[in-house]
Amino acid sequence: MARPGDAGRLVVTGTVDDIRSVVAGISDPEIPVLTVDDLGIVRDVSVQDGTFVVTITPTYSGCPALQAIQEDMAAALTAAGYDDVEIRTVYSPAWTTEWLSDEGRRKLLEFGIAPPHPVGLLVRPDVLCPRCREKARTVAEFGSTACKALMVCTRCGEPFDYFKEL
Repeated sequence: MARPGDAGRLVVTGTVDDIRSVVAGISDPEIPVLTVDDLGIVRDVSVQDGTFVVTITPTYSGCPALQAIQEDMAAALTAAGYDDVEIRTVYSPAWTTEWLSDEGRRKLLEFGIAPPHPVGLLVRPDVLCPRCREKARTVAEFGSTACKALMVCTRCGEPFDYFKEL
């Protein structure tokens, strides 16, 4: 929040933790059960020259949800009384599914999306159906979004997305 200061200058009030808690609850537009905090895309929150700066990294450089996430963050921060906020996007280091929280992985599974395996495994483990936990086969390398593959369970026949490891 900002309040009038000396000579009409606005002074930032609130803390970095306050800002982080506001943006942490923003839902991902493509997978609304996940928050940006679950995804691990909030890289940093700081104060620079009296402005709160929220730094984010998209899940991939061509992520179509990036603009929506930025707009949702700005709207939530404005609604919380923070007017002097900048949202910066950085691409390096690139986001990885290793930044996905355990809570996010649990939410994906409960939502019917198989969470990603750990990055760097020599042999990719079988993708298991979120419904019956049996092996699945790949139908298409790209599912409802580029970061997911379309799978089908070999037991129950249920189609589902697999959030690919990056």
